Parts: sequence; C-alpha cells; structure tokens
Amino acid sequence: MNKFKTLGFVIAISALSSVTQAQKKEQVKVVKSATENKVDVLIGGKPFTSFLYPDSLEKPVLYPLHAANGTLVTRGFPLAPRAGDPVDHPHHIGIWFNFENLNGLDFWNNSYAIPAAKKHLYGWIRTDKILETKSGATGVLAYHANWTNQQKEIILEETTRFEFSGDQNQRIIDRYTTLKANTEAVFKDAKDGLLGLRFAHELQIPDTADQKYTDDKGNVTIVKGGADHIANGTYITSAGKTGNDAWSTRAVWCKVYGKMGADSVSIAIIDHPKNVNYPTFWHARGYGLFAANPLGEKIFTNNKSAKNLTLEKGESVTFRYRIVINSGGQTISTAQLNELAEVFAKK
Repeated sequence: MNKFKTLGFVIAISALSSVTQAQKKEQVKVVKSATENKVDVLIGGKPFTSFLYPDSLEKPVLYPLHAANGTLVTRGFPLAPRAGDPVDHPHHIGIWFNFENLNGLDFWNNSYAIPAAKKHLYGWIRTDKILETKSGATGVLAYHANWTNQQKEIILEETTRFEFSGDQNQRIIDRYTTLKANTEAVFKDAKDGLLGLRFAHELQIPDTADQKYTDDKGNVTIVKGGADHIANGTYITSAGKTGNDAWSTRAVWCKVYGKMGADSVSIAIIDHPKNVNYPTFWHARGYGLFAANPLGEKIFTNNKSAKNLTLEKGESVTFRYRIVINSGGQTISTAQLNELAEVFAKK
C-alpha cells in the first residue's frame, strides 16, 4: 500500500472514529437535592437542567435548559433574568405541562402576577413525591403531583416519568405523563396548553412590533419594531410549514432553530401516535412560546371543530412527548427528526 493510500485509509478511519465519538451516549447523572425541592440533571458531567417544584411556583418545571455546548436555550425571566430577556408572560418558565381550562380553572396562566382576589380562578400543580431517580446511559426522574384548586381539593393525580439522554451535540428528554381523575375532570377546548416551552431571545422570530426586554438587573426597556438584532430564529414542521405559519397547524414534530453565538441551535418537540388528537396542533409563537396542544382545536381551526376531553372519576389519559435539543455547525435535519420520531413512536 503506497503512502497516499495509507493516508487515505487513516483519514477514513479518523472520520469514522469522529462520527462514532459524536454519536456516543454520554453518562447522565440525576441528583436530588437534600435541602431544596430540586433535582439536578447533568449529562457528560455538564449541567443540563433541573426539575424545580418549590411551593413558590404554581407548577413544577424543568428549568433552565442547556444545549450540549452549554448554551442556555430557555429564557431566564422570571426566575433568573438575563440581559435582553423579554418580560412578558411570567408563567412561561422553562418546560412545563398544564392546561388553560380544567373544570373551569386556569392552570396555564397562574403565576405570581395574578392578584390574590383572582387566585380562586386558577389551579395549582403541587408535587408531593419524587418516585424515582436513576443515573446511567439514560437518566430517569419520576414524580407524583396533584392538580388542585385553591382549597387543595384534588382534581387530577399526575404521574410523570422523564428519560434523559444525550451525546456531544444532542440532548433528548422523553416525557410520559399520566393524568388520573380524582373526580370528573373536563378539559374544555382552549388555546393555552399542553406541553409548553419558553425559549431564549435569540431563537425568536424577528418582529416588526415593539418589544419589552429586561437587563440583568431587571430594568425594562422598549425596543422599537425592527430594531431587535438578537432574534434570528424560525420554525419548521414535519408538514413543511415555516415561520409564523407553523402556528395552529398539525404536524408530527415542530422545530425552532437559529444562531446562538457561533453555533446553530435547535429545539424540536415530537408528538406520539398514541396521544389524544394526534398529530397535535402547534401553539408556536414567534415571540418565544413553543407548545404542543392537542386540546386547542377550536381556536386553531377557527371554530370549525373542537376537542374536549372528559375523564370520569378513576379514568386516566397518558401524554408522551420527545424534546430534542441540538447544537453544532448545522441544525438537525428533517430526515434525522423523522428518524427520531419513528423510533419514539415505537416506545
């Protein structure tokens, strides 16, 4: 073998080794705090996210979320505002799961901003048990929570299992949430639900309207429409809808992506064929809200149809979602997302 063939062989082996290394799963560590209502998740020794369930929050959340390169892909406000953060919708924290109209109570919009006199119109999700934490190639966190009114009367019992995994460019969260009715539970078709995520400023779609932002000290400023040079993101769905046109449409998955620093960063949410009203509607807003809502059909179809869900006492329903976060030289492709969706559909 001459030296050129030898060199080509070495280069090929090196490239193959690089690909293999990129796809190698990193170890996940899931650690419950001994002093706080918090569970930390690390992948490859680096912080990925934390499960927060203090009494000061009206729902449990995963917050914040980091890409594999360490970039924070969720908005900081309101828990830890960063310079340039939008300050709208204080109930948008990391990743959460709730709904706008369950037995007449609004679980979605509840936050510290709701006046005490109106709190009775809102529901709470109170986590009472961490059921499992496990570290390894796939990390596991399971918890139990109660969906209640202000009198702490239980409407639903929630059991959720997270499975965390990742490699040097990717992070994956598989979420399985079962809701069991403690009394008749009626999800009345509404816009705001079900799985929500609030992403960082850079991934927003550039807007021509005026926007409110905060600095790292919490001071609010107004940015005139068209003057926001940070936002550079957009959406694409498995059905081919792009930008703001993704909102209110059905698709197996939806992805938001843009530049954050030198890297391309994307967040995708994948629906599961066993979910109610599959494929889901996407409540995907350019200002930063990214949600999968199968129970908002009325507004998403302009009143042509509706999707109400009723659970009788003792009945249950399970929702399954996969969240994929990528960082690197280019965004994750449609073909790769289709493959991830096919694999997830078999779980």
